[in-house]
Amino acid sequence: MAQIDNVKGLIIDMDGVLWHGNIPITGLVAFFAILRKIDLPFVLATNNASLTQQQYIDKLAKMGVTVVADEVLTSSMATASYLAKQQSQDKKRVFVIGEQGLREPLESHGFTLTDLYEVDGNDDMRGADLVVSGLDRMLTWDKLATATLNIKKGAAFYATNVDTTLPTELGDVMGNGGTIAALEASTGVKAISIGKPAPILYQQALQSLGTTQAETVAIGDRLNTDILGAVNAGIRSILVLTGISDRQELSQVDYQPTWVMDDLAAITDVLRDTFLNDAVEKKENK
Repeated sequence: MAQIDNVKGLIIDMDGVLWHGNIPITGLVAFFAILRKIDLPFVLATNNASLTQQQYIDKLAKMGVTVVADEVLTSSMATASYLAKQQSQDKKRVFVIGEQGLREPLESHGFTLTDLYEVDGNDDMRGADLVVSGLDRMLTWDKLATATLNIKKGAAFYATNVDTTLPTELGDVMGNGGTIAALEASTGVKAISIGKPAPILYQQALQSLGTTQAETVAIGDRLNTDILGAVNAGIRSILVLTGISDRQELSQVDYQPTWVMDDLAAITDVLRDTFLNDAVEKKENK
């Protein structure tokens, strides 16, 4: 059995790794139980910007797993934190395509959220300085039109992520990448994405963990976001085969995960073997 050497922290994706929609993946509770037993710190870092940090905590609680706020990082939180450092105080008006999971962190960082058709040139209205798009399951033509108008007026264009699909209990559905593609096509402006595979989300997770790149392992189900993001951030990774990517796709990319494992149960076995067997061996060798 493979062992994961020199690991002091994990960065774990959620959709496709921990659950499909509202259905937990087999082995979820046992996986978190071993993390607590071996005292291995982790950050749950997801590109999905639809839910708030507390909503993710509550979702896991319903599945029998307890986590705290510092252990959850969403692409919307990463985006709000990043933009708060980039934007001057007079450039903090944002038009949002997204749900409460994106709106809440932006508001908590002092951004003003603009409304539909609040665009420069529409009567005496002042438009948005930024357009930020995340997964929005209540997407409308009016939202797309308002975003398009603001971007064409010069608003900077950001995406929490560009995931084209989202795994659910019914199968893969359209992700935020579909919305981004529509806006890029209608404006001619390419969005700046903060989520994976850009390294920003992983870098913020590393800061939260307090670990180095060499001591940290990312776990994800998607090659072109989770695994490529780990490569871009300079950390090792595990591709778990319960979500988007499969073994056949490995031959189609020029980057690779460090390990490939079937599911959470397989990762749990490896962690148990790595940490608990090592502890027994060290005790016996004293």
